[in-house]
Amino acid sequence: MRYLLRRLGHALFLLAGVSILAFLFTALAPGNYFDEMRLNPQIASETVAALRAKYGFDKPLPVRYASWLSSVIHGEMGFSLAYNSPVAPLLLVRARNTLLLTVTATLLSWAVALPLGVWSAERLGHLPDRLLSWGTAALLVIPDLALALGLLALAVRSGWFPTGGMASVSFETLSPLNKLRDLALHSILPVTALVLSALPLLVGHVRAAVADVLNAPFLLAAVGHGIPRRTLLYRYALPAAANPLISLLGFSIGALLSGSLLIEVVMSWPGLGPLLLEAILARDLYVVVGGILFSTLFLVGGNLLADLLLYCADPRIRTESSGQ
Repeated sequence: MRYLLRRLGHALFLLAGVSILAFLFTALAPGNYFDEMRLNPQIASETVAALRAKYGFDKPLPVRYASWLSSVIHGEMGFSLAYNSPVAPLLLVRARNTLLLTVTATLLSWAVALPLGVWSAERLGHLPDRLLSWGTAALLVIPDLALALGLLALAVRSGWFPTGGMASVSFETLSPLNKLRDLALHSILPVTALVLSALPLLVGHVRAAVADVLNAPFLLAAVGHGIPRRTLLYRYALPAAANPLISLLGFSIGALLSGSLLIEVVMSWPGLGPLLLEAILARDLYVVVGGILFSTLFLVGGNLLADLLLYCADPRIRTESSGQ
């Protein structure tokens, strides 16, 4: 339990550091939301100054950060000038959509990478393994943007899948089953783009981790006892190689999250990516800080999940934790 509490403390410290740096860099960036208002001759400079004072932009940076922290405690996370609304409700809706996309892509990418990596490790150095390595290497060098645009071009030419958005115009009039079908159809392209971008890294690590344990003495002894090859690979070799793969889980969630922000913008998925882009262009300070904080929260949550799984899977960690 001490291990998990220590990891939770590290996560909270990381969130605090990210919030300070995000607030500092965003506030010190050139320009702000009121610059465009100053260029409008129909808006008096006194009005702009009054608005700056109303929303606290005339106060020192530490005071503004303390005020923002107070709003976080009250569940608002600041006020969006562009949307004329508290930031938290805006982010929660978009974060839910991003989380749906990221979790689905994570589950599918690991469901594909695990059997492919084990299959490749079993045939290490042979032609099937080389072909798979060449295929993952080819995927690795394709930028996420090019991959997303290629999938969109395919969808436009074939007409098989929706080419943008999260739901159809008539979504609200559909039955629950048809709503689920419509959501699944709209998620195929962005999820496919994320899975293809994540596969090379995951397959390579699964292959390397399983290949390292295939020549272990206990596995050679299991072969001598006539245990079937499939049982040997999935019941003994894969659990023995689980520790580095569980650690990779948290990293893969972060990588998919960062990739999903770009995919969301390209494919018009209403997640954190388009909202962050609009907020940056509008210089909407608190939306930018809140979006960065939510993205970090997802990353920290993925790493905490990996730590929890590692704690459950490895008795050595539980022994070290109880001994401290």
